[in-house]
Formats: sequence, structure tokens, C-alpha cells
Amino acid sequence: METCASASPVEDPAPDEPSAARVTLFVCRTCRTPGADPAVPPDGEGLTAAVLAAPSVSDVAVRAVRCLANCKRGLSAAMVRAGGWTYVFGDLRPDSGPDLMAGAALFAAAPDGLMPWRGRPDCLKRGMIARVPPLSFHEDSQ
Repeated sequence: METCASASPVEDPAPDEPSAARVTLFVCRTCRTPGADPAVPPDGEGLTAAVLAAPSVSDVAVRAVRCLANCKRGLSAAMVRAGGWTYVFGDLRPDSGPDLMAGAALFAAAPDGLMPWRGRPDCLKRGMIARVPPLSFHEDSQ
């Protein structure tokens, strides 16, 4: 049983508009908890609402997307930062919004572009799917 809708572009009414945000938090609004009733709205909508209801962080922009293609470990979200690593999280709950915002705030404040492990909410420790280096990354030779 597929738990996410087919992939679609980001819902961004003004994609060329510059943002003052340091981190963009993408939340999959179409994710469904495995075994969820397909006749009810997806749990990802609840996660999106929880993120938007959490205390806002000036350095964090929130964008809902139709699918992050992490269906086997949904509910899902991703955090992106220019010059920093990109993080993908899964196994989230509809009430994980405040944890996502807390993690995004840590990530925005990190001087090295890495989300610190210390202080990271537990669901972002257990639910980390991937950490992707920035395009500018070069591994040091040892």
C-alpha cells in the first residue's frame, strides 16, 4: 500500500522571491501513517498544521510539499540550508511540529552547517533518514 501521493513540485507561490530565512523546512503534507484510513485526510496535513502552530523561528521558512518519497518511513520532513548539510527525517508523528521547529532553530544557529546532536529532539535523532553534504563539500584526504 502506497502511503504518499505521487511526487509534485513544491507549493511555492513565489519561487523567485528571496527569503530571509536561513533554513527551509519542507514538510510532506501527503504522508500517511502506515495502515491509515485512505478516506480521511493524510496525517501529513496534521504534521504541517503542527509545524505552523509551533512557535515561529525568524530564521526558518516552512513549506509544505506533496511528497518527499519517503513513504515507508513517513511522516517525513526535510531541512535545507545554503552552505549546510541537508537533513531528511522520517517516522515522525502528527504532533512532531514543535520538535521540527526546535531542530530547525538549532540548524539555523549552527556555525558549521551541521545540526548539533546535543539538544536535538529525540524524534530527530531516531528518525534521521539521511544527511546530505552541500555541493561545496570536499572530504579532507587523510
